[in-house]
Amino acid sequence: MRIAVGQMDSGHDVDANLRSIEDLAARASQDGAGLLVLPEYATYEKKAVDASFVEAAEALDGPVCTELGRIAAVHSVALVAGVIETGTQPDRAFNTLVAFTDTGELLASYRKIHLFDAQGHAESDHIQPGPTPGPTVFELDDLRFGLQTCYDLRFPEHSRALADAGTDVLLICASWVPGPGKTRQWEVLTAARAIETCSFALGVCQSAPVSVGHSSVIDPFGSVVGALGTGPELLVVDIDPDQLALARRHFPVATQRRL
Repeated sequence: MRIAVGQMDSGHDVDANLRSIEDLAARASQDGAGLLVLPEYATYEKKAVDASFVEAAEALDGPVCTELGRIAAVHSVALVAGVIETGTQPDRAFNTLVAFTDTGELLASYRKIHLFDAQGHAESDHIQPGPTPGPTVFELDDLRFGLQTCYDLRFPEHSRALADAGTDVLLICASWVPGPGKTRQWEVLTAARAIETCSFALGVCQSAPVSVGHSSVIDPFGSVVGALGTGPELLVVDIDPDQLALARRHFPVATQRRL
C-alpha cells in the first residue's frame, strides 16, 4: 500500500489549514497514495494550547470534519488528521484523530488519552483526556492501522495494546514540542515502537518552529523507509506487507511475551 505523510506548519487560521490539507491530498492522490496521514492539531495549532482551542472545537459532524470528508472524497484518498473536538466539559475539548475513507465516510476517531502535562506545558488545562475503552484501529487494503497521538508515544503499553489488537501500522500523529534532545527522542521512540511490536511505525509531526518536524516511516526491523526534515513537506512511501510477515517470523514476540 502506498501511504503519504503530510508534514504541516498548521496555524490558527482553520481555513488556511484546510486549504493546505487539500493541497496535500491532491498531491498524495497524484502520487498514487491510498492514505494521507497528517499531524496532531492539523486543523488548528499554536505554540501552546490555550483557551482558544476550546473555542475552535467542533463536533465530528461539524464544518471542519465535513470538509475533511469532502477533501478525502474529491481526491479519492483516505485521510487521517488531528482535529479539536467539542468536549463534555465546558472549558475543555478533546484532542482527536479522525480517519476518513476515500469516499469521505468517517471510519474511526481517537481521543488522545495521555495529555502533555510536561516540559512546562499543561495540555490538560484546556484538553480533557479521552476514555480508554480499548485501542482504536481501522482497516484499509488488508492492513490494520492503529491510532495514537504525540505523548502517547512515551507509553509503550499503548503501542503494545494496538499491536495486540492486530495493528500492522502504528500511526503516530504528533506536534512534538521542541527542546534539548527532543528530536532524537522522537526518532528513537518511533523506531523503538516499530521494533518492539514488529509493526511499521509512521510518525507524522508538525513542522518547526512550533514542533520538531522529522516525520518518518520505520519498518518492523527499525530501518528508515523514508524521512523528512524540519519544514512542511510531503513524503510518499510503499508499505510492504511481506516485511511484516518476515519480521514476525524471525521475532515472534507476540506469542513469546510472558508478561
